[in-house]
Amino acid sequence: MKGAIIILQSFLTIVLHSSFSIQKQETCSLTIDVSDLRNSKGTVQFTLYNRADSFPDEHYKKYFKKLNGKIENGASSITFENLPEGTYAVNILHDEDNDGKIKKGLILPKEGIGFSNYKSIGFSHKPSFTKASFIVMNDKRIKVTMIYL
Repeated sequence: MKGAIIILQSFLTIVLHSSFSIQKQETCSLTIDVSDLRNSKGTVQFTLYNRADSFPDEHYKKYFKKLNGKIENGASSITFENLPEGTYAVNILHDEDNDGKIKKGLILPKEGIGFSNYKSIGFSHKPSFTKASFIVMNDKRIKVTMIYL
């Protein structure tokens, strides 16, 4: 009888402990800095992606999160909070006319753009999620280079 009580107590302790233990999901922040903006018109649109099939996203419809930053002294910075650990890529638009879209000439953008891990782009050097992505496992800060074509 004494052995059965000890087993029952142990069982109840395990059940109660597992039922009330709080599962903490790891979240992180990602701060993105951009500088060398050609003017202070408009805002800077920071778009975050977490899936390869959504990047690049010329029409800004497949993003994970999006924030707009103010321009001060030719630079802008934002922080995405409460991100789950994972793989992300960043696309930035210097949205000079505040319409949320890339203004284009014949083919090339007239407004500044930027992608994580890219210093330049071209017909043979197009952005991809694989090349632009990076891992976020704790709070992180990155700098993205603006590209004006």
